[in-house]
Amino acid sequence: MDISLIIKVAGVGILVSVACQLLGKSGRDEQSTLVTLAGIVVVLLLLIREIGDLFDLICTVFGF
Repeated sequence: MDISLIIKVAGVGILVSVACQLLGKSGRDEQSTLVTLAGIVVVLLLLIREIGDLFDLICTVFGF
């Protein structure tokens, strides 16, 4: 795992939290929820390769 991946996830988290705060203060709670869901999807897309490597390692360790 690389430090750049952690920085990317943290950056997405900061951007999403700022956007949600701004949208919440302006009374757009529905869009705030959509921004949160979009942030989760972006982070999952960033982590999908690492999750795949983890499953491969688990299969190797347990002999599946």
